[in-house]
Amino acid sequence: MAMKRTNVYADPEDLAIIKEAAKRRGISEAEIIRQGIHLAAMAHRVWDEPLFSRTFEGPGRTVAKDEVRDGVADAAQCEGDSGTAA
Repeated sequence: MAMKRTNVYADPEDLAIIKEAAKRRGISEAEIIRQGIHLAAMAHRVWDEPLFSRTFEGPGRTVAKDEVRDGVADAAQCEGDSGTAA
């Protein structure tokens, strides 16, 4: 992968933590910083499509804990009766 050089300002305490972690893990400080940049980029990414596009039919209200438990138990029983996994 091609890399592009950039300069950033960082808190000296953060840099000391990075230096210690790099030494302990046996990797470069730059690798830790690249990983951090990637995590920040992904956390702030705006996706073109929603993560969940499926919709589910339901009663139009928040279901109670007992209803969820009973629904899961019914589905597990049906799956067990058919002898195949969904």
